[in-house]
Amino acid sequence: MSLEIMKEKMDKVIETLQENYQEVRAGRANPAILNKIQVEYYGVPTPLNQVASISVPEARLIVIQPWDRSLLSLVEKAIEMSGIGIHPINDGQLIRLVFPELTEERRKEIAKDIKKMSEDAKVAIRNIRREEMDEAKSSLKNSEISEDEERSLEDKIQKATDSSIEKIDEVFSKKEKEIMSV
Repeated sequence: MSLEIMKEKMDKVIETLQENYQEVRAGRANPAILNKIQVEYYGVPTPLNQVASISVPEARLIVIQPWDRSLLSLVEKAIEMSGIGIHPINDGQLIRLVFPELTEERRKEIAKDIKKMSEDAKVAIRNIRREEMDEAKSSLKNSEISEDEERSLEDKIQKATDSSIEKIDEVFSKKEKEIMSV
């Protein structure tokens, strides 16, 4: 594996963490929480954002307006089945999702969850580093590279790992601040 591929893998881990963080309900209405919801549209599971417009008119409100009114009940059912923890309000025209204020206890719980997500991401980064280090040692053993090249390669691998873990810490602290200050 080359350093570029290793860095791409590490960046993908960070990107996945950020996507997972977007789906965490932090007291504010965030349409990303609806990303994984599928609606049965003419017998085909279709992402919600492809059958309705989704807007956030207020900090704690998401409004979903299906393009086809016959989908209202299907959208409502899909949201209820998704397990996002918010009950949809259907008024016959559109669906409203009202996000309640988070309690201090719930904020701490969410902070613990996102901490675990960041720790899992760090483990993934370290596993990528271990694979790369093993490959460098194997190259040295097979006389493909010299000891100096191996040491240099290990330094570059470690720097990339440190940089990725630093980014994870930044992403975590930003999300934690968002959750605790809502």
